[in-house]
Amino acid sequence: MIKKIIVSICLLFSLALFAQEGTSSPYSFYGIGDIKFKGTVENRSMGSLSVFPDSIHINIQNPAHLASLKLTGLAIGGTYANTKSRTEAQEAKARRTSLDYLAVGIPVGKLGIGFGLIPYSSVGYKIGKTTHVTNSNNDTIRSIYSKYNGIGGVNKVFLGFGYRLTTKINVGATVQYNFGTIETTDLQYQTDLQYGSRENNISDLRGVNVDLGITYQTKVNAKYSFFSSLAYTPEAELTLGNTRNIDIVQLLSSSAVSVIERQSIPVEDTKIKLPAKLTFGSGFGEVKKWLLGAEITLLNNSVMSNRFNDIEGATFENSIRYSLGGFFIPNYNSYSNYYKRIVYRGGLRYENTGLVIQNKSINDFAANIGLGMPLSGTFTNINIGLEIGKRGTKYYNLVEENYINLSVGLSLSDKWFVKRKFD
Repeated sequence: MIKKIIVSICLLFSLALFAQEGTSSPYSFYGIGDIKFKGTVENRSMGSLSVFPDSIHINIQNPAHLASLKLTGLAIGGTYANTKSRTEAQEAKARRTSLDYLAVGIPVGKLGIGFGLIPYSSVGYKIGKTTHVTNSNNDTIRSIYSKYNGIGGVNKVFLGFGYRLTTKINVGATVQYNFGTIETTDLQYQTDLQYGSRENNISDLRGVNVDLGITYQTKVNAKYSFFSSLAYTPEAELTLGNTRNIDIVQLLSSSAVSVIERQSIPVEDTKIKLPAKLTFGSGFGEVKKWLLGAEITLLNNSVMSNRFNDIEGATFENSIRYSLGGFFIPNYNSYSNYYKRIVYRGGLRYENTGLVIQNKSINDFAANIGLGMPLSGTFTNINIGLEIGKRGTKYYNLVEENYINLSVGLSLSDKWFVKRKFD
């Protein structure tokens, strides 16, 4: 039955992936968009912490953790995001629902195999602006309307392996194929003219990169354990096939746009470097009771660039992310009290995103809480996470984004490849 469920969910996920808008941020115009993936719901609920091994939950952030799996599992998660964007003069609200990841993990002796699909980054914004042109008497002569839209992003298909090298050390590697399309449009027209103009830019992105990881765990004494992990992603490259069209358009009464004439503008294909990433962390606690950990992620974002050579207004700098979090289980094998078997998670995350606009670094801070609720009689869990955070600033002609994200994930686990003794 679990095999049929996995196939059905994979098909639905693939169809929904290409129809979704995963962000509403104007910052997603730059680079390859917002980097959306920050771990599974379990990890995000602990401030994106990925240092802890787990025998039933798939850890996508460090492939070495695949060797810790004891059961074959499916992990799928999605997020409902509610964002309030503010400048010094205006504010707006936006809501988005997106699928965040789909992964399958299979243990084979000392080896763990994982594969799946991740919507890695997302572009999604709709911005309207009206400018009034006045004469010397301050009377409006005409109005110029501008509308900016963006959609698309980068997706990753991955295949990973983790191997239990010793009883304390796991190693792993993941190969990822990156693909996607990003489309941005700039529409302008003025009230005293019949036609307006629209610039349409499309980038098709392709590339391959790898992740490497190692984990270590040991008993400090009979009760407590120590964990540490290291994950490294070497610098890689995305190849972009770019096209640009300039349209003469007419705005219809229904607000639809009719293309009167189109001209293709030659533009160069470009390459964007995906930055090298180093993540290391440690944790301490009592297994199946409580664990507390911290993690640091360093990214060489200064190598990043924009999709087209003539995009201006932003640069990139090296960035860093700090994660602090953990979980608590009152009594994981309690049969009389369900609430004692619930996993209670919490964490904090602070990061410099690497994006610099108006010489100001765009920073992101979030607080997280979450619950892992086991389904009775199975190893399956429903995981719920709540994230409250703020990115950017409303000063210096920038945008401050205050967001509340509600994430829900399903971790479905079962034993496969077991020979039946009775039919």
